Amino acid sequence: MLSARHVWPFVAAMAVVVVASNIFVQFPLNGQIGPLVLADVLTWGAFSYPVAFLITDLANRRYGPTLARRVVFVGFAVAIASSIIFPPLLFKWGLIPFALEPGRIMRVAIASGVAFLIGQLLDVSVFNRLRQASWWRAPIVASIVGSILDTAIFFSVAFAPVFAFVGPSEPFALEHAPLFGLFDPSVARWISWALGDLTVKLTIAVVALIPYRLISARWWPQPLPA
Repeated sequence: MLSARHVWPFVAAMAVVVVASNIFVQFPLNGQIGPLVLADVLTWGAFSYPVAFLITDLANRRYGPTLARRVVFVGFAVAIASSIIFPPLLFKWGLIPFALEPGRIMRVAIASGVAFLIGQLLDVSVFNRLRQASWWRAPIVASIVGSILDTAIFFSVAFAPVFAFVGPSEPFALEHAPLFGLFDPSVARWISWALGDLTVKLTIAVVALIPYRLISARWWPQPLPA
């Protein structure tokens, strides 16, 4: 029987990551790589959010899918709450130069919560199916498929015109511009944002194998399988 002491470290870590990501996503990544202006396609949230998949995978590896899902449900609640609370606060404190109207805040909050919940639950299911395979296969495959679905859901629900029934659209996100600001054909800006975000998530999914291996290896009395 799992007690609170088994659950709270993962819950606390997930809450920190989700809150931090909902703050960091308000700040574009300044810089440039050749002709690519990073602020056009990335925010700092793209770098913190993928850690949520690492936390879910570690919880799953340590205590199984039941606890991992509990962690996900807490993260889901925190994702919605922080998406609603922090944008107005950051504007009030003068940390961001714009204020979202309430309808836009709710649409982004819904997109964030739904994407998080579905992406993370898919991660748990895929990981559980592959847990007996080589040590690296479950976390990398689960994180990749979860990240793809999470990204597709969030950016579509938050910005695509077809989901306008969820809340008002963001005109700037719907403007057409060259892909990544570099390539033809022109696409809605939110598509470049989604592809940039996904690129970072997939990169971090690979890098996260290092802390996953180091942490999870301590939970086995014998060496991990090759």
